[in-house]
Amino acid sequence: MRLIDAVTTSYEYQGFWGSFWDIIWWFLLIFVFMSYLFALFAVIGDLFRDHKLNGGWKAVWIFFLIFVPFLTLLVYLIARGSGMARRSAEAAADMKQAQDEYIKSVAGGSAASPTEEIAKAKALLDAGTITQAEYDALKAKALA
Repeated sequence: MRLIDAVTTSYEYQGFWGSFWDIIWWFLLIFVFMSYLFALFAVIGDLFRDHKLNGGWKAVWIFFLIFVPFLTLLVYLIARGSGMARRSAEAAADMKQAQDEYIKSVAGGSAASPTEEIAKAKALLDAGTITQAEYDALKAKALA
């Protein structure tokens, strides 16, 4: 009788994190849950990124993702997985193009021709805003 009491008592003192396998089990569950969340958000993002799919079908997919989540997620990945990669690549290319255009506009890479740059510099020189040396430097820069 004392042996059973000792085993039960020692197990009770181990608490929630007392067993190594409990810890492994919880890490596995957290990994599976996080993987599911990543896949779910990828599918939801892809649904709203797809401009060829009309709103009704998007609503049907969202409805089933809410009420039958694992099965719907697997069906979506199997049925529309290849399109997901294509749409994701297109979105990344569009984002890169927009970012490059923004950087170019902020960095001073204006689309003005050298003639327009020289005309602006001449107007600043005539207004007395810049000196002749600054005008010559701007002109050389525009022609370079």
